Amino acid sequence: MNGADTAWIIVATALVLFMTLPGLALFYGGLVRARNVLSVFMHCFAIACLMSVLWLVVGYSIAFGGGTSGYWGGYDKMFLAGVTADSLSGTLPEVLFFAFQMTFAIITPALIVGAYVERVGFGFVLLFSGLWMLLCYAPVVHWIWGGGFLADGGIFGENGVKDFAGGIVVHETAGLAALIIAMFLGPRKNQTTPPHNPGFVMIGAAMLWVGWFGFNGGSQLAADGGAAMALTVTHISAATASLTWALWEKIKFGKASLVGMVTGTIAGLASITPASGFVGPVEALIIGGIAGILCQEAVNVVRNLLKIDDTLDVFAVHGVGGIFGTLMIAIFGAGSFAAQAGSLVIVGLFTIVVTVVLIFITKAITPLRVDEETEHSGLDIMVHGERAYDHAS
Repeated sequence: MNGADTAWIIVATALVLFMTLPGLALFYGGLVRARNVLSVFMHCFAIACLMSVLWLVVGYSIAFGGGTSGYWGGYDKMFLAGVTADSLSGTLPEVLFFAFQMTFAIITPALIVGAYVERVGFGFVLLFSGLWMLLCYAPVVHWIWGGGFLADGGIFGENGVKDFAGGIVVHETAGLAALIIAMFLGPRKNQTTPPHNPGFVMIGAAMLWVGWFGFNGGSQLAADGGAAMALTVTHISAATASLTWALWEKIKFGKASLVGMVTGTIAGLASITPASGFVGPVEALIIGGIAGILCQEAVNVVRNLLKIDDTLDVFAVHGVGGIFGTLMIAIFGAGSFAAQAGSLVIVGLFTIVVTVVLIFITKAITPLRVDEETEHSGLDIMVHGERAYDHAS
């Protein structure tokens, strides 16, 4: 065990949990109507709790167990069987590696929340998220980070796919799942109400930015120069994408908005995620600069051309950003184009199929969408019996 590595990953684990609670909750919560903000908080918090338990029960074993097929980690590490305080994973206590990866298993299904806010059933959120994490996310983790068939020595030869912190594993899977759920749900009855609290959105985005240092820097799994470089390029990409998103808004609409600028931040962070261990500051500047415009145009395509109500633009920002960053690894010569593009296609098709199947299974058990009266009155009071703002008090 290396004490410095262990200390850093303990901090990184806290930072990645901070991304979901409270960062993502505030970012998403501020974007919805006031009558639905508590439901968004509830979705994020409940997902964090449920994924933690499922990761312990079997998720970690599926992702990082000793399965030899290359497709499935097996069940040998269910309930952390055989893992003690002295067990090591590289230079880290394995229980810490478990906890660090658990925070990734929390935020990935939580990202999908943005696609279905304001109209989804709470039972569906829990059941679908749990099944999706175990049957879609965890196997993909095994394929890429657990020594599976897409990693080095797999189907792409000695040099497999390069995905440092989750461009494919986290952002492509969550983005595609979000798009598909939004298609099945159909649009909200009211799509014209602006974000009820842009201040929440900015605060949440700022927390995500800070937490992302643990997300990307921690993925080095060591306290060294590689972690410092990953952290630095993450920051540069986020800053640049924020500026280019705002500039593109100013050119197109005459005004640069706060919500737009901080959405650009998230686009820059998602885009640099897979590449953060393989590029330097100049490449990060290029990735972020393009991401701020590319993801903004993707929003326009999904909303106006495809007419899909992916409410908080999960696919356009996370999905497109993650895919773009994954391909840029090959463009900058740090990976093979065949492995990068091939893995995107394989994981993309797998995610689409599993997501569609799980939607049918889940909605056969619990309603996918709330009724019209609940949607009109708001999920906060109708589903959870609470209001975020009591103006009479």
